[in-house]
Amino acid sequence: MASCSKDPVAATEEEPTETAASHKREERLRKFRELHFKRNEARKLNHQEVVEEDKRLKLPSNWEAKKSRLEWELAEDEKKKECAAHGEDYHRVKLLEITADEAERWERKKKKKNPDTGFAGYAEAQFRQYQRLTKQIRPDLQSYEKQREESGEDFYPTSNSLSYGSHVPTKDGIDRMVEDVEKQIEKRAKYSRRRAYNDDADIDYINERNAKFNKKAERFYGKYTAEIKQNLERGTAV
Repeated sequence: MASCSKDPVAATEEEPTETAASHKREERLRKFRELHFKRNEARKLNHQEVVEEDKRLKLPSNWEAKKSRLEWELAEDEKKKECAAHGEDYHRVKLLEITADEAERWERKKKKKNPDTGFAGYAEAQFRQYQRLTKQIRPDLQSYEKQREESGEDFYPTSNSLSYGSHVPTKDGIDRMVEDVEKQIEKRAKYSRRRAYNDDADIDYINERNAKFNKKAERFYGKYTAEIKQNLERGTAV
């Protein structure tokens, strides 16, 4: 019985082929592992971004401004403590750190600022008027010192003081108050929005609300209904 033997030449040719195939398979597996690792990293980063975005959405709308403000306040507190430790005046040190350009820009900003934004409510208008009037006050220090010397301990009354309501204003003070009140009345009269009544105008309304409605209707539809109105007034309408 004859025995089968493998051709050594064929075996030698198959070995490089198997080695190349194994190398390609290992290369593909390595690339697959790299892609799998990158996918996991991307998934982790996306999850972190989603969590951070969810946190940002849950924060108040002015969170960034509040955060900047708190950081600035912490820096200011640290600076104050540092100046106090060195025995320096904080406000003086702060002014020394401001450049000329910043100071000029700040002054221009203060001049442009207009706190009076118009009528928003009676409380706001009254508060603005109070601030405007208090800024106009020019204290008389001599009269203040004289009154304090004359009053003695009653100048700073307590719950047991009986001098409350005994102060009599001076004639100059009363005159200033009257002059200021007259100026306010004059200014208020200039800003009155009440329109003058025209006696010669046609009366085509039954009350003030109906008059406003007729004016609006005339403004929008007057050019279309002018001929009909004229015919009705002449009595020639069909």
